[in-house]
Amino acid sequence: MRGSISIATACAVFCLSILFTISNPASAQVGLASYYKYGGRTANGERFNANALTAAHRTLRFGTKVRVTHLKTGRSVIVRINDRGPFVRGRIIDLSYGAARAVGLKGTSKVDVVVLN
Repeated sequence: MRGSISIATACAVFCLSILFTISNPASAQVGLASYYKYGGRTANGERFNANALTAAHRTLRFGTKVRVTHLKTGRSVIVRINDRGPFVRGRIIDLSYGAARAVGLKGTSKVDVVVLN
């Protein structure tokens, strides 16, 4: 009896930890972000608009909305992924100039990226 209770308890704890990890936005990406102002067409075919709230990510699907929080200023912005990049090692996202201004990003800085949809 004692063994079955500990196995059931262990299973419940394991299942809850998996559920928490899947639904916890703290499991988002944290890393360096940069921004870009110039470009012709984005990877999904749109004309690049430096003032739009868009971003480039290496793997997220086009149209995905993400919340980017600048860890130094605490400001965040919701952007739509419409391009591929960044192509510099160590960076996780390239924001459009408008999105970078919204969070107070100058150059590169550490951000938290959470997928919203």
